[in-house]
Amino acid sequence: MTIILGIIAFVVAFVASSVLMPTSAEACTRFVYQGAADQVITARSMDWKTDVGSNIWVFPRGMERSGEAGPNSIEWTSKYGSVITSGYDVSTTDGMNEAGLVANVLWLVESEYPKVEGDAPTLSLGAWAQYVLDNFATVAETVEALEKNPYTIVTADVPGETRLATLHLSISDASGDSAIVEYIDGKQVIHHSRDYQVMTNSPTFDQQLALNAYWKQIGGTVMLPGTNRAADRFARASFYVNAIPKTDNAVETIASAFSVIRNASVPFGISTPEQPNISSTRWRTVADHERKLYFFESALTPNIFWVDMNKLDLSKETGSVMKLDLGPNQTNIYSGVVNEDFQKAEPFRFLGVE
Repeated sequence: MTIILGIIAFVVAFVASSVLMPTSAEACTRFVYQGAADQVITARSMDWKTDVGSNIWVFPRGMERSGEAGPNSIEWTSKYGSVITSGYDVSTTDGMNEAGLVANVLWLVESEYPKVEGDAPTLSLGAWAQYVLDNFATVAETVEALEKNPYTIVTADVPGETRLATLHLSISDASGDSAIVEYIDGKQVIHHSRDYQVMTNSPTFDQQLALNAYWKQIGGTVMLPGTNRAADRFARASFYVNAIPKTDNAVETIASAFSVIRNASVPFGISTPEQPNISSTRWRTVADHERKLYFFESALTPNIFWVDMNKLDLSKETGSVMKLDLGPNQTNIYSGVVNEDFQKAEPFRFLGVE
């Protein structure tokens, strides 16, 4: 009876708080699986109401980059090559570099970025994840650098829309370390711990942790929330990522990771008019940090395929920017290792401001 009353009280409180939440966000889920034999896997879903215009890109070392955020944009040269999935071919939404560092950006409607003051260095939100992948090998190294506030994030409207992009960033590495970076009330907030395995969308990460603590008391084998809301997906992913078997079999590990991210996905075609923050899952990625394999699954194609980073030329001298065309709604069909299906291409320009 105590558990039942607790559930009722929690649900009432959560629904009340959800009504007050902004409802223009899109939904995604990300988790880090820490398995046997030092296996570390990061998986994410991309949930969006329309085609997000994604393609997969290979970027070699030695690329000259601009923050694309006005006259004071930061500039850098990439230290690490990477494989990334783009959004609208104007932003890096997800990817892994050759050191095994993974970066993912997810929607967070509560995001509020600092005001640009004077000649402060600036960085486009669209290049945020790529900046991390280009420059760092571990989460600890990344956090140490970001804590010094080397730039001011500048956002812009989502392509084809009249609303600002508002994102938070997750990073993970081959050791299983993890960090979540958010901008709340104009200030950078970093949550750094290998215990922070899961991230979804609203509310802010500290509140996600508080909500999930309740479900841990109940226990996932007793009850788990089943809706498509971000907090419910957080609870499910948090339980299953640590409930699946820890095996040293690489094939089973990847299969387990895919099963968890599918469980936290939103069925294709789902539309909830009174809850526009819930959107269909468009695609999923699974990154194997140790084996440097980057898996991709579209909701609209029958096969999983992957990029083997060990067989890519990521050198500054002979490496090339390459693109894998995923087609409208990511409907182009690939299977197995797709390294040979990439074509040389000019790099896209990050969404920014003049």
